[in-house]
Amino acid sequence: MTAGSHNTALSLVHASDEVDGVVVLTLSHPPANALSNALVSELTAKLVTLATGPNAPAVVLTGAGERFFCAGGDMKEAVDFDANVMVERMAGFHALLCALENYPRPLVCAVNGWCVGGGIEMALFTDVVYAAVGARFVFPEIKHGMLPAVKGISRVRSVAGDRAARRLLLGGEPVDAATAEAIGIVDQVVEQNELLATAVADARSAAAKPPAVFAALKRALHSDTTSWPDEEQLRVTLAGARTVFNDPAARAAREGYNG
Repeated sequence: MTAGSHNTALSLVHASDEVDGVVVLTLSHPPANALSNALVSELTAKLVTLATGPNAPAVVLTGAGERFFCAGGDMKEAVDFDANVMVERMAGFHALLCALENYPRPLVCAVNGWCVGGGIEMALFTDVVYAAVGARFVFPEIKHGMLPAVKGISRVRSVAGDRAARRLLLGGEPVDAATAEAIGIVDQVVEQNELLATAVADARSAAAKPPAVFAALKRALHSDTTSWPDEEQLRVTLAGARTVFNDPAARAAREGYNG
């Protein structure tokens, strides 16, 4: 399946054709790639569709332009929402985070500019985050009478640690790309003109790894197994082993190992 077939004239998420096992999904909602209900729904649907294909590609997630990766929730929509509609909106965003978390193949994020609120949450549910030198990261919700998703808050805390998460979420002040890298929100900072190529190359390399092994490792990494009883850990281990050892690509990788 070629991802380009998902594009429509009104698309807010442009999907490239699949090249070397990689699809680029670009948030395209001028002027700031804000997370409108329509964008959240479209991005979720694209991820679910790609994940259920026979050969799910690696995905690079980025934003159109150089000023914004994602401006977070669409405040123009939020102003007119009542509490019930906002609850539905948050449920939709939670579903998007789940789609990112459960995507079985490599997910690489290329943060090309300002990364605000829900944009940070999305980035943290990808496998690798690259940021342009000029990128900035901020959770402004506390200043705007809004709340981040609890799932997102939990991920910020697990990635950046409790103290850094408190500064980001309770302070509401931006940090630069270098600071974001230092606290673990970003894996690597690169020049703007190298950003997308770097992310695509990483995704292509990851896509070449055995899919069943990659998916099994992601499931384990996204599960808090520390509190599981030994019997449950063993059950999941054995289920993963059966899948991997029956997978042709994983078998080929084992047979080709010369170490």
